[in-house]
Amino acid sequence: MPALRIRARRLGYRVAHRLLRGWWFVRRPHTQGVKCLLFDGERVLFVRHAYGDRKAWELPGGGLRRGEEPALAARREMREELGVDLDCWAPSGSTQTTGLHKTVTLHLFRAPVRGERIELGLAELEEARWADPSAPPMPLGRDAAAVLAFAGLVVNSEHK
Repeated sequence: MPALRIRARRLGYRVAHRLLRGWWFVRRPHTQGVKCLLFDGERVLFVRHAYGDRKAWELPGGGLRRGEEPALAARREMREELGVDLDCWAPSGSTQTTGLHKTVTLHLFRAPVRGERIELGLAELEEARWADPSAPPMPLGRDAAAVLAFAGLVVNSEHK
């Protein structure tokens, strides 16, 4: 994707995120999303988004579309964000997080990456990094900290 097009799409994501934050402030919604634990051996993939808190490391994932099943959302989000189409997602429960004036039920999924090539969706993601979940990159985002703690992968889930 050409650099100008990537910059334009990133700007669109940033504007949309700010508008959503205003909407969340007014409505205080309860939304649903997915977070995905992609494993390369013992390491987990962390990402930094091109919008929102761009310094925080999160787990890849996103929101559910109306009527979409969480497993299908996980697969779709990984295609969009990372260019991988894995069909071996294992559901790992769900947890809730709060922040930015909303509550989110996060459906968790795990999958091993078995030699699949990851290609970042550069309009949405700034960077990706493999790390041991007990020593994740910092600052760790709120959702990632909650998911890792829920999954029992981090004893100390300090985040920003």
